[in-house]
Amino acid sequence: MVHKILYIGAILLMISCKSEYQKLLTSTDYEKQYNKAVELYEQKEYYKAYELLEKVLPAFRLSDKAEKINYLIARCYYEEGDYLMAAYYFERYTLSFPTSDFTEEAQYFAAVSYYYNSPKFSLDQTYTVKAIASFQNYINKYPKGIYTKQSNDYISELRGKLEKKAFENSKLFYNIGDYKAAVISLRNCLKDYPDSKYREEILYLTFESAYLLAQNSVEAKQQERMEMAIQDYKSYIDEYPQGKWSKDAEKTYIQLQKQIQKVNN
Repeated sequence: MVHKILYIGAILLMISCKSEYQKLLTSTDYEKQYNKAVELYEQKEYYKAYELLEKVLPAFRLSDKAEKINYLIARCYYEEGDYLMAAYYFERYTLSFPTSDFTEEAQYFAAVSYYYNSPKFSLDQTYTVKAIASFQNYINKYPKGIYTKQSNDYISELRGKLEKKAFENSKLFYNIGDYKAAVISLRNCLKDYPDSKYREEILYLTFESAYLLAQNSVEAKQQERMEMAIQDYKSYIDEYPQGKWSKDAEKTYIQLQKQIQKVNN
């Protein structure tokens, strides 16, 4: 019986609290709404806090509270996991309040929000690029900022994702037999990421693609493309004489030399 009474009491208390919150949403006591919104935010009731903050924003738009309200709205979206909206509100905040105490943090969290929208490497990388640009923007504005190291770490991670996508796309051209596209794509990949962890494989695949492109070319283009393949072989073997694919590259090079002799004869 006692347990039943306590259970009913708890339900009534929840209903009462809910009713109080619903009444506050329709209230015109903006100060009370603001204080409750801050209280709810501190209690991690982000959705409820956001609802109240949106209600009071017009009333405090020209007051000293406007900065904090706008910042808390952005943080509510962030804490709720709505990172696209969070990025939008954080960026809007940095433009609206460039001298605020919260501006540096808002700039950083805008970038982090884009980071969380960055998908796996195989998908469209629009938000990865936006995240990198946003982190770089933070670093440019705050070279000795609180989050400078974290921003550089995020940029390295995100660039690694772009690097992997570029490499895998280039490798795909090789795998499907589009050797002309593979040569162009692999060279661009190395140009964009000269210190790539895939550097050896990129150089090797560039040579293999160039060789196969020459082999499958019309007679008029064979000589020029075979000479280009030789240069690609030298680029690989000079840098990786004992590399993972050096023996395979040497075998291909021998075949290339035989083909050149055949063409010249």
